[in-house]
Amino acid sequence: MAAKRSAGILLYRGGSAHTEVMLGHMGGPFWARKDEAAWSVPKGEYEPDEAPLAAARREFEEELGLPVPDGEHVELGEVRQSGKVVTVFAIEADLDPALAVPGTFEMEWPPRSGRMQEFPEMDRFEWFDLAEAERKLVKGQRPFLGRLAERLT
Repeated sequence: MAAKRSAGILLYRGGSAHTEVMLGHMGGPFWARKDEAAWSVPKGEYEPDEAPLAAARREFEEELGLPVPDGEHVELGEVRQSGKVVTVFAIEADLDPALAVPGTFEMEWPPRSGRMQEFPEMDRFEWFDLAEAERKLVKGQRPFLGRLAERLT
């Protein structure tokens, strides 16, 4: 069985002198009280018949409720994260995170209660410099930060 695939877009600004990246804090009750290693590149799964860049653009719009900013897409490659293959593209652009209207998902909460509740997929978005992003980002996605820094030097 082939691994599930996921694709996302990592926005960055500031160039090589003071690079910042925009990350999303994962939503739902499991992540509510976590901060370090609880942030992600806006991304999502896609099927084999969809191109990774098209999926990344679609998922960005679903996660943030905003169109993908104009800019050149820089492929940062793939990593394996929690049994998935994640592909990320970087775009240099500025975006006000306060404008985001996150997509939602539904799950039974509390567990075994029989009550379904709706939660945001990502509950907030923020800009971080690369050092802070290294602490905030889930471990499996951290290689993308180094790849971005290499591209900017």
